[in-house]
Amino acid sequence: MKTLLLAISILSSTVAFAQRKGDVYGEKPNGSEIIEAYRLDAFMDTKPRISTTIRGVVTKVIKSRGGWFNIDAGGGKVITVHSAKYNVDVPTRLAGHTVIVEGVASRQFAADDSQHIVGQKTQHATNPKGLIFEATGIQVEK
Repeated sequence: MKTLLLAISILSSTVAFAQRKGDVYGEKPNGSEIIEAYRLDAFMDTKPRISTTIRGVVTKVIKSRGGWFNIDAGGGKVITVHSAKYNVDVPTRLAGHTVIVEGVASRQFAADDSQHIVGQKTQHATNPKGLIFEATGIQVEK
């Protein structure tokens, strides 16, 4: 009897905490033109910022409060995503799920990371460090 009760409670807690398809955090993204996450860098080309909607797999939830997580961008690259509103909480169990994220993508530049003395020229001034995505809406797809 105890094992049956324990099995039912474990099963119900697993189902209760699983991310359902269609869960929305923030505003619901419109699915008009969705770009795969691995194509975002090429889609941006030389633009420093664009408003878009992307689809990708969450690799890691960095911080639940504020909606900070990473999306796989292919080739060992990641896109760091955070919510535009701090009151959005994403669950840590979001890792491994496919999400649709709408917001503003921007390139992160670090021109002064290797500059130790004022006026010293940097070698990495034009190399972007990565992509940052400020999300207005996040929807769990799978």
